[in-house]
Amino acid sequence: MIKKGTKVKVLSGKDKKKEGEVIEINRSTNRVKVKDINMVKKHVKTTKEKKGGIISKENFIHISNLATIEKKKDNKKTGAKK
Repeated sequence: MIKKGTKVKVLSGKDKKKEGEVIEINRSTNRVKVKDINMVKKHVKTTKEKKGGIISKENFIHISNLATIEKKKDNKKTGAKK
């Protein structure tokens, strides 16, 4: 199951074999935003609060194009005595 903060690896697309952390999930469309993956250029108009220009931001990727990266668990003995 993919949750916010999960480490994932991209299986297909322009960012194939890259790894990142899940930022946002859209459950209704089964899409996910991953940090520094699938970057797109967005033209932003100048407003009173914000400066305009071209910004780069993450775009959504379909969940089927991702695989979770599992952390290795240490198999250390607990020291329990019988």
